[in-house]
Amino acid sequence: MPLTEREKTRYDRQIMIFGEDGQERLKNAYVAVVGVGGLGSPIALYLTAAGIGRLLLIDYQKPELSNLNRQVLHWEPDIDAEKSKAISAKEKLQKLNPDIDIRTFTEKLTPENIDTVLKGVDIVVDALDNYEVRYLINEFCVRNRIPFIHGAVEGLIGQVTTIIPGETPCLKCLVPSAPKKAEKFPILGVTAGVVGLLEASEVIKLLTGHGDLLKGKLLLVDLHTDDFQKITIHKNPECSVCGKI
Repeated sequence: MPLTEREKTRYDRQIMIFGEDGQERLKNAYVAVVGVGGLGSPIALYLTAAGIGRLLLIDYQKPELSNLNRQVLHWEPDIDAEKSKAISAKEKLQKLNPDIDIRTFTEKLTPENIDTVLKGVDIVVDALDNYEVRYLINEFCVRNRIPFIHGAVEGLIGQVTTIIPGETPCLKCLVPSAPKKAEKFPILGVTAGVVGLLEASEVIKLLTGHGDLLKGKLLLVDLHTDDFQKITIHKNPECSVCGKI
């Protein structure tokens, strides 16, 4: 669909970067954000602000007080409201940009429902804190040739990469076995903010074709020292998920 005059005005500063064609590609895109917590909050916030036409927010958990140092789409009144993070986030995002279509899924992603839930999406964004569901999404994206933006954080460190099935290593190539999951791990809010914004940037660049992507590259972020290191990652020809494509 072409841009309206209202949209041309709303997005005029970014249209100066990638043109009306690029903005139309954002408008016509369908992006899923899996997890609407520390990473998902800045991802969803800036994709909404950028004018992604359809946004699917997936999260079954409810906001808790200990989330609020980093999960900026959830506020104290949401804690006792008995609604999922997906619904809590949607309420704020609709006020930011009422012109986009924000959808929610408030149950766990499983092998049984993932094909239905993610049907038709153009990009899936990883805003999770566990590898069990990350691996499930990775397999779905490889199977359906859908780009997958991966991000992870802990403490003051994080990582980001863009997975293009058939072209780049998949998540299983990068992390062959899941790290041991701690019941509770440290995280500074700004770490999730920085990494989440980098993931949102990858989505926008991928859709508009403007800028270089982290394809076959892993960006390591260390906020202890403000070091950003980009390393080359390679596809594993024996990978159980993507080795045959």
